[in-house]
Amino acid sequence: MPTDNTRREVEDRSEEGSVGLPDLGDSIDAMTFEQILEMDDDEDEREFSRSIVFGFFEQAEQTFTKMDDALKDGDLSQLSSLGHFLKGSSATLGLTKVKDSCEKIQHYGQKKDDAGTTDEPDEATCLSRIKETLVAVKEEYAEVEKVLKKFYGS
Repeated sequence: MPTDNTRREVEDRSEEGSVGLPDLGDSIDAMTFEQILEMDDDEDEREFSRSIVFGFFEQAEQTFTKMDDALKDGDLSQLSSLGHFLKGSSATLGLTKVKDSCEKIQHYGQKKDDAGTTDEPDEATCLSRIKETLVAVKEEYAEVEKVLKKFYGS
């Protein structure tokens, strides 16, 4: 009788177009990430997706540094812009938690609530919320970085 893991692996392989991904956790949308992987010419080398993912890592690190600087300067507009930028990059890879946190930073930088629907005129409140969210997004990023580096054997 097959174990649960064996059954899951068989189910993964039987899905139409599936590349048999390991469990990416709830921080990465498997369907979105698989679309990136489908562009690889060689499933063993994965040069195309690897370059996109590792390019994102560099981009994210640089953006976090810029966010830290903008936070020190109290520059809500810059924080909103950086949040928007990183939101798009993380969405492309299916990094859902990172994307959601970056969207919150974008909204807080626009002096709005986390959903972007209600005005928050107090800049100090917005900066405080960004500071908290930045801590969370860096943790979420570290989690997906670890999973993806393991996936790529790095």
